[in-house]
Amino acid sequence: MQINSLPISFASDNHAGIHPDIMQALQAANSGYALAYGKDVITKEARTICKELFGECEVFFVLTGTAANTLALSTMLQPYQAVIAPETAHINTFECGATEKFVGSKILTVPSSDGKITIDQIKHHLRTVGSIHHAKPRVVSITQATEYGTVYTPQELKEICNFAHEQNLLVHMDGNRLYNAAAYLGVSLKALTRDVGVDVLSLGGAKNGLMCGEAVIFFDPGLAAYFENRQQQAMQLCSKMRFVAVQLGTLLSNNLWLRNAQHANNMAQMLADGLAKIPAIKITQKVQANAVFVTMPAHLIKPLQQKFHFYMWNEQKSEVRLMTSWATNEKDVQEFLHEASK
Repeated sequence: MQINSLPISFASDNHAGIHPDIMQALQAANSGYALAYGKDVITKEARTICKELFGECEVFFVLTGTAANTLALSTMLQPYQAVIAPETAHINTFECGATEKFVGSKILTVPSSDGKITIDQIKHHLRTVGSIHHAKPRVVSITQATEYGTVYTPQELKEICNFAHEQNLLVHMDGNRLYNAAAYLGVSLKALTRDVGVDVLSLGGAKNGLMCGEAVIFFDPGLAAYFENRQQQAMQLCSKMRFVAVQLGTLLSNNLWLRNAQHANNMAQMLADGLAKIPAIKITQKVQANAVFVTMPAHLIKPLQQKFHFYMWNEQKSEVRLMTSWATNEKDVQEFLHEASK
């Protein structure tokens, strides 16, 4: 079996391995017997840790980010209703239509040059409210940090949530990189979610050092009714839940989430600072989390991809995406900068 066949990867924070602390926690959880389906002590402890960080909430653990988003939205939407989101949102671009297929609801998208959504864009989709011929907007979905690596401030989030609630809309947050946003802003996870009015949060894990595991967190407990039934029906009620829960419990303890996110962010900033010095390369988005978007001459891309793994984002503009992670190190960054400057 060939191990670690990829070159140094700046393609995705999913490419990084498991953080040693998470691996150690998994090993410790692999001892003795435990009740199944989340009734075990480890899972209960992980829920308690979440509540200590976020305040009173209902917490459920699933295996993947797509499952977290889809199950969260399934509690918030009826099939005749719709979710408003930026066109770049993960639920629209990278989840193979899971929301439409499993929730049965339409995604109403808005154009976004930086991954964010604005109140004016939300208003655009409220013009058809009351018409039986159109899907009825019910949810606004925010991605934090965005697919472009940009970050909403607490004030921006609060304004969106307040407006949404005034319009009888709910707010869902795709928080797969929430840790990176909080690290960049220097605020708590609670300050970007519960405190600003988010109703339901999909909290990531795999992008910040876990093997697998995400959480669906309800700040409105009424929306959590029968969630475990939905979870079972969606094949996400893991029988050995302790091995999912212990990862998130460990990540959220002793600021491990923050240390991992800060490191990834710092590596992205180091990469951006170096690339900014290369005349042929232009940074196209603010570097606020762990993503760097740049345009570079097409003749540079293929030679670089032979030594480093990264994705083309927009072929027409010759724009690529470079992602860093908890596992990226300074040597990786310096090697990339050295090759890119040739």
